[in-house]
Amino acid sequence: MAKDKKEKTEKSQIVAFKVDDDLANFLDKLPNKSEFIRRAILAQFNMTCPLCTGSGVVPAGLHTHFEHVIEHHSSRPCDKCKTPVTFPLSAEGVVPADKGRLEQFLKGGPLYCTKCYPSIPPCDDCGWHVMMEKVAEHFKKVHSH
Repeated sequence: MAKDKKEKTEKSQIVAFKVDDDLANFLDKLPNKSEFIRRAILAQFNMTCPLCTGSGVVPAGLHTHFEHVIEHHSSRPCDKCKTPVTFPLSAEGVVPADKGRLEQFLKGGPLYCTKCYPSIPPCDDCGWHVMMEKVAEHFKKVHSH
């Protein structure tokens, strides 16, 4: 039951867009068009979870196997100074001072330690902090769609 409440909280924004009649009819025939649209968007961004393949549930064997791996691999070096940085699985409950830094990483951006993050300038287009020598790579990866 707590999981259902959490999912509803995370999906509180409504997004609307126009489609032609054929696509509207197709979507109306789906058992859960919102879920279909979410999955299609995530697939387009190549962000489908490799463990659950977008279903939101993993088989018990995979859960048991990867729970230990995730628990013991929740840090990596700062992209600038190489100091080990521990990161959460979500930005929920993160202190406000760290929220932008960790959200950037969780959304696919670079991970910086608390010392390096403020010294690296933000991108004018998206606000991510990106080292000058990585700006061209950042634009190809994030802004070339």
